[in-house]
Parts: sequence; structure tokens; C-alpha cells
Amino acid sequence: MTLSNPFATFPNQSIRLYQGDSLALMAALPEASFDMIFADPPYFLSNGGITCQAGQMVSVNKGDWDKLSTVEEMHQFNMAWLAACKRLLKTDGTLWVSGTLHNIYSVGFALQSLEYKILNDIAWHKINPPPNLACRYFTHAHETIIWARKSEKAKHYYDYPAMKEENGGKQMQSVWYISPPKPFEKRYGKHPAQKPEALLTRIITASTTAGALVLDPFCGSGTTGVVCAQLGRKFVGFEQESEYLEKATQRLKDVCNIQMQVAAE
Repeated sequence: MTLSNPFATFPNQSIRLYQGDSLALMAALPEASFDMIFADPPYFLSNGGITCQAGQMVSVNKGDWDKLSTVEEMHQFNMAWLAACKRLLKTDGTLWVSGTLHNIYSVGFALQSLEYKILNDIAWHKINPPPNLACRYFTHAHETIIWARKSEKAKHYYDYPAMKEENGGKQMQSVWYISPPKPFEKRYGKHPAQKPEALLTRIITASTTAGALVLDPFCGSGTTGVVCAQLGRKFVGFEQESEYLEKATQRLKDVCNIQMQVAAE
């Protein structure tokens, strides 16, 4: 790895956080570095609308990082970061991308244009989604997660036995019923697009082996890194906002402290 001055590092530097623009940071890394990439990019849904949280009407706006002026600008952004990810994936590496109707069709087209091989589109069904306040649409109750490998001819890793065991001895399907982040996962404050640890645990277990190196170019409050630390994977995370990096650092410190206590017993 060629990056210097990490925001935070953890045991043996196997878990590292960096602050900065993800495209610039990815450009500084050597190609074919990562076994897996999980990306939860901006959905670009901060449009001045409203939603419901805990029974209260709140704005959907997440921040300037979630705003773009045109569909063309969004697609150019998706093409750029997905091309950077493809360069960084190992030959048999895989990529997971989370999104909603606001961005996922651009992501899918970009993946096809860049000649990734799409393996699955997962429907993550959100238990207890917020109601649709306008009462003019179906309630938005899922996100789409696309799983792809680097190329048509690559051989990707899939832990079929683990997924079958988790699903009670039956093949796991592409609709996943997973609850939102638990209160403990937001103990240092929440990220507006925070994913549950259970979701990342399934993704990382399914597509990596112990010791694999994982990248999250939009790591937010660090859920991907937390799960990597729990599962014995190495991790590199990029994030622009220091507020979220501080949350990620605190969460990762907790995981490492627990592991040190267990090792000492």
C-alpha cells in the first residue's frame, strides 16, 4: 500500500482509515490490491423532500455530498469510481454496491459498460420502513445490492456452505430480511445511510476468506471495518467527513478492545 498519514490504524495496521476524496485516494493505490470492495455511494436523494423517522417528519437531505444537479453528472461520477474499483480489484475479486431507485440503475449500467460480470441483485428488505407520507406511492421498503465480479472469465469466491447453513439448510435466496442498525451500533451517533452490521457480516462472509483485504471507498461511520475486524479480515476505509471518521474510530476501538480482552483470558 502506498498511502501515508492514515486517520487511524488498528492492530498491526490491518485496519486503516483515511480521510479524503475516494477517487484521489484510490488513484494512489496499486492495481489488483483488494479481494473485495463494498461500496455504499451517495444515492443523490437529498432533494428537499421529507420523510418520517421515529414518528417525526424530517428532511431527507443528508448533506452536500448527497446532492448533484443532473442525472448525467451522477452517471459520470458512478462511472469514475467504479472504474477505479475495477483497477483495484484482484483478478478474482468481487464488488458489492448498495443503492436505491435514485442511483442503482446508473450503477448497474455503469457496471455493464465497464464489463463487470453481475452475479446477483439482492433485495434487502427493510423491516419496519418509514411510511410514505405523500400516500401517492408504495412504501419504499427495500434497497438493492448488486454483487459483481471483475470480469466475465474471472472465478469469484462464494461460501455456499456458510450461506446454506445460515438459511436453515436451504439455498439462500436473493431477498434478505435484515433489520436496520441496532441502537448499540449507533452508540456514538448515526450516519444517515448507516448499514446494519448483520448485512455486512453476511456479505463479507459470503465472498471472502479469513485474512482477505477489503476496501470501502465511502466508509461513513465504519460498519464495513467493524465487521472486517470481527471476522478477521483486513480493511481500508475512505471517508471525507471527519465527523463520521471519529465515529468509525470509536467503534473500531471497541471491537479491538473486546478482542484483546478475550485473548487475555
